[in-house]
Amino acid sequence: MKKKIKVTIERPRLYVFKSNKHIYAQIIDDINCKILLSSSSISKELKNQIKSGANCQTAHIVGQNIAIKSKKHGINQIVFDRGQRPYHGRVQAVADAARQEGLIF
Repeated sequence: MKKKIKVTIERPRLYVFKSNKHIYAQIIDDINCKILLSSSSISKELKNQIKSGANCQTAHIVGQNIAIKSKKHGINQIVFDRGQRPYHGRVQAVADAARQEGLIF
């Protein structure tokens, strides 16, 4: 059974997608159907920090980056959406890094 994610204006959704080579994180406003912020292992601002696109260290950097961006935009609380991926490995690294930077979910 799939749970329905409840998103409000105050709590946008942090969606994490991982492929075999990269990891992506997006803050999405489902009410207005807009992507507010995004960060990924292929973004230009993180290229000098990332050695490989498919490991937990890279996922940690992406999680920190999306959390810092969201705090600058005044977003402190989010709803975490991992899709149908299990909560371990790179997905968990993104979540842990975002929590360490102060996002509440």
